[in-house]
Amino acid sequence: MQLAPAARPSPARAARPLLGAALSAVLALTATACDAGGRAPGRPAGTTPPTARSPAAFPSPALPSSALPPVLTRGQARAALITAADLGEAWEPTRGAATWRDEVLKATAERTGRGDCRRLLDVLYTEDLFGGGATTAPRATAALDDPDGGAQLHYRITSYRAADLDRTLAWLGTLPDTCGRFEADADGTGRDVRVTALTPPEAGDAGRGLRVTVSGTRPGEVLTVDLVAVRVGDDALSLTNGTLGEPADDATLTAVEVGTRRLTEVRRQGRAQV
Repeated sequence: MQLAPAARPSPARAARPLLGAALSAVLALTATACDAGGRAPGRPAGTTPPTARSPAAFPSPALPSSALPPVLTRGQARAALITAADLGEAWEPTRGAATWRDEVLKATAERTGRGDCRRLLDVLYTEDLFGGGATTAPRATAALDDPDGGAQLHYRITSYRAADLDRTLAWLGTLPDTCGRFEADADGTGRDVRVTALTPPEAGDAGRGLRVTVSGTRPGEVLTVDLVAVRVGDDALSLTNGTLGEPADDATLTAVEVGTRRLTEVRRQGRAQV
């Protein structure tokens, strides 16, 4: 008996198993890729490893405005400082903090019921007019003494945003009204404090000045401190000139005038070098 040849499958039926195999392979590869990119073997559920990305793929972090680099380098700021030669023969580089700083200012800065007045006394003691953050740290400082008159002048250059510098200057302008006269406490002993406006020379873009007097530790002793700040663009100079004797007005005015001119020139040269 002759056997009939086996029936040959139709093309449509033969394609089904091939298509199914191909789909199975794709699904297997997809599952493997998802497992590798989502959870490695032995990794706890819910823990996803970071996806590898090139450095160029990450967006650059936005630099906060408070951290913007200052206009002046530290070297340029130092070049803008005043020196003893600018103030005259009586002045010299400091030999150390004046004794009245601790005897009068530190004690009065500790407690007072009026916030702005307490802040003012703290500023006079710490010299920290524009704030204590890294962005407002002074770029350069100088300290000068008049040994004969017992005066000490501290001078600083700070780089910051003009708007923030102006806010501090505006605050200084309010103090003759809000803190014209008040009593500060020093270990239970009252100290009479008076604040008056001091008009700085017309220099820079904006400026404010104060004269603060504080009764001393001995009868009839009075500490007088001039506090002046001038803004030039995004930089500012600030100074205190204090003494237990009669203050030398010319030293404060000279420091402001010479310092402002020097800061303006250094800023101009700095831009030319960029």
